[in-house]
Amino acid sequence: MNRLDVNHINLFSSYHVWEESNRFFFETDYDLKFFVDFSLDESLQSNAYWFNLVNMSGEASPNDKKIWQTVFCIIEEFFHENPDILLYLCSTKGGQQAQRARLFSYWFNKAGQQERYYFKTVEVKGEEPGTKEYVAIIIPRNHPQAEEVLAFFDEETSMFNSMKP
Repeated sequence: MNRLDVNHINLFSSYHVWEESNRFFFETDYDLKFFVDFSLDESLQSNAYWFNLVNMSGEASPNDKKIWQTVFCIIEEFFHENPDILLYLCSTKGGQQAQRARLFSYWFNKAGQQERYYFKTVEVKGEEPGTKEYVAIIIPRNHPQAEEVLAFFDEETSMFNSMKP
């Protein structure tokens, strides 16, 4: 993955972002600390990275638009430096994965990214019987393999849902 420019992120970010050990941290007005990182996943036909957003404080975050604005500044910088694919798996902590998936979709739409990126969230069977997980893909509309990657994503997520427990 090409290095992200924190100075460029901070030109547009609502919260100050700093980098430590390939993680991008920010702290909110409510004293909540978050980090974002990316990890390579070579299972798709093109380079794909898992996007990870962690609330280090472990406390519920208020309806703070500066959080999603900051997160999407980081995502924008990722795509500025890396013409790749982002995958996102909602944390199952506390059984709140469906809520997290809805919130991330809301953030994506609120950030006005629909014209620049394909964004798809899919519900899949979880590892534990009777549980659901939510996985998403974000890919630039101008990605040369966008249609093939989205088709592969659909096939893979369908496979998870068709597997018997």
